[in-house]
Amino acid sequence: MSFNNRPLQKTLPGLLLALSFFCSAQTGQADEPPDRKPVILSDRARQLHQKCLVIDGHNDLPWAMREKAASSFKQADIAEPQPQFHTDIPRLKQGNVGAQFWSAYVPSETQKERRSAHYTLEQIDLIHRMIKRYPDTFEMAATADDIDRIHKSGKIASMIGVEGGHSIENSLSLLRIFYGLGVRYMTLTHSDSLDWADSATDTAISDGLSPFGEEVVLTMNQLGMLVDISHVSPATMEDVLRVSKAPIIASHSSARAIADHARNVPDEILVKVKQNGGVIMVNYFSGFVVPESAKQMTEMFHIRRELKQKYPNETDYNREYNRWKSSHKMKPGTIHDVVDHIDHIVKVAGVDHVGIGSDFDGVSTLPAQLEDVSTYPLITQALLDRGYTDQQIKQIMGLNLMRVLRQAEQVAKQLQQTTD
Repeated sequence: MSFNNRPLQKTLPGLLLALSFFCSAQTGQADEPPDRKPVILSDRARQLHQKCLVIDGHNDLPWAMREKAASSFKQADIAEPQPQFHTDIPRLKQGNVGAQFWSAYVPSETQKERRSAHYTLEQIDLIHRMIKRYPDTFEMAATADDIDRIHKSGKIASMIGVEGGHSIENSLSLLRIFYGLGVRYMTLTHSDSLDWADSATDTAISDGLSPFGEEVVLTMNQLGMLVDISHVSPATMEDVLRVSKAPIIASHSSARAIADHARNVPDEILVKVKQNGGVIMVNYFSGFVVPESAKQMTEMFHIRRELKQKYPNETDYNREYNRWKSSHKMKPGTIHDVVDHIDHIVKVAGVDHVGIGSDFDGVSTLPAQLEDVSTYPLITQALLDRGYTDQQIKQIMGLNLMRVLRQAEQVAKQLQQTTD
């Protein structure tokens, strides 16, 4: 999730929108350069996409369910179309999603009342209830082998990612408990720095990781839980890559050289991610992938902090913040902006080190043709259009993440054999 208290955007299914763009292009309404025109899905891309194991690194449907449907699948039955969300089962099937990391996100502000772990457990419970309620669609996966098996059965393999180290409340015991409940990655911070890890969008406290932060990373290695560097500062990224004995991920981050926002990954880190064997899973949020919008998002983070200090009352803050947003409309961009980030990461780190981490249902603005979970086939088409091979597309869509999972599992086995 990128930032809090955002409205969820109502969208048309992505494939229908692609058709509408095609029609406008045919009538001469589109004036984009030839390589930036709307992507048109071909039979070849559709067939190739069906052969891909599509793994998305980050989907915030659980928090959207909490905010918009009181955490009730009776109130919002995702077996039916739910246009207030980016995600529902019919569109997941349209997108041929094979595996999904569901985000157990809670706002970092919850640490002020020492309720972060409590709320995170509620979100983990919500994910388990979702999987239990829709057993023909979802199945919980604990390992890469589970993902393979579940995908072959025609279901969506489901894992959990905790978004923000505030959720463990400085407790390694809670970290281990979360692993036992199905959590297979943890983002070390969210938007606020912790006393053991610095965020990309807050003042530094430890200049990266504190000694306890290093212990968190090593404990995650021992468990087989992926270390997620999305949301953390470059100094924290550097420390993670120095400390971690397993490949790391960025579950929903993009390339800073393309869109200069602190949430994105600098080139010098991309080079080290290649050396580490990790994967950067590209975020779809317009504010992180469209260059102009990234500049606006940087300003937004500063404005939010200033307004929170000036207006401690939540009602006053929300009024002033919404007033600011209404006068600063974000440019959504297009699918090409996202693929630009994939291209850049491939150029710097290699095709083995990039994946997809959409951030669906955690963001307010999405690029054209990437409005919901039905649109993954259009990424396949866009990559074909840019000359990627079938095998490279399969890697980007999910095989790279599978490799990282297997390597992390192997590291955990080795560490467990040498640790009391």
